[in-house]
Amino acid sequence: MSSRLFDVAGRHVLVTGGSRGIGEMIARGLVEAGAIVYVSSRNADACQQVTDELGESAIAVPGDVSTGDGCRSLAAAVREHTDHLDVLVNNAGATWGAGIDDYPDEAWDKVLGLNVAGPFRLTVACLDLLRASATADGPARVVNIGSVDGIQIPAFESYAYSASKAAIHHLTRHMGQRLAREHITVNAIAPGLFQSKMTEFIFEAGGDDLEQSMPLRRTGRQDDIAGAVIYLASPAAAWVTGVVLPVDGGFATLR
Repeated sequence: MSSRLFDVAGRHVLVTGGSRGIGEMIARGLVEAGAIVYVSSRNADACQQVTDELGESAIAVPGDVSTGDGCRSLAAAVREHTDHLDVLVNNAGATWGAGIDDYPDEAWDKVLGLNVAGPFRLTVACLDLLRASATADGPARVVNIGSVDGIQIPAFESYAYSASKAAIHHLTRHMGQRLAREHITVNAIAPGLFQSKMTEFIFEAGGDDLEQSMPLRRTGRQDDIAGAVIYLASPAAAWVTGVVLPVDGGFATLR
């Protein structure tokens, strides 16, 4: 087996929502694997703090991907640092929980705008950068972060969130079909339960029972999500596109 099969050293990668949670895990894992990572989130201070910890291979590029103008501004900011992107990781997202009788209109606007329209708009805004690195033997990559809640019915009343994640899974296939002709692969990862600010309330309520509810008897760790992204970003996945990969310890697939 070639030693370069899973090599991402030197690859230019943009990670949105990269200053905390799963996005930070992905950014850290990629830097540790030798990639040059542009860490983005709305919080400029948080971006800078993470990149200071990660070292000179990590570059803070704050941006707001909840609007079209924000996506285009972020792409322009990345162009100030590089003339190409090998990988775009669309991770930034939001959730909203409320009972069915009280579920607000603004939840749909916020969650679908960020979780579905955001990845589409940012991918389009970055197409010139992705095209600049794309070849038949070494395609550029888009990795969208979905969720197991887009595969199964979630335990909580998070209607806009689960709908948005099912949508990003299908958008992944749709965009993958269109961009394949340009040697750009588009895949999604559907994470299960990882500890983050978004899932903090679940861990507080569930305690040790969470571990036992998983077929593999634990929740997700940094290497689990970073490893999946590294695979999809590496030469090993050059012929993989339109896939939704659950990384969930069997939670959505074995129960």
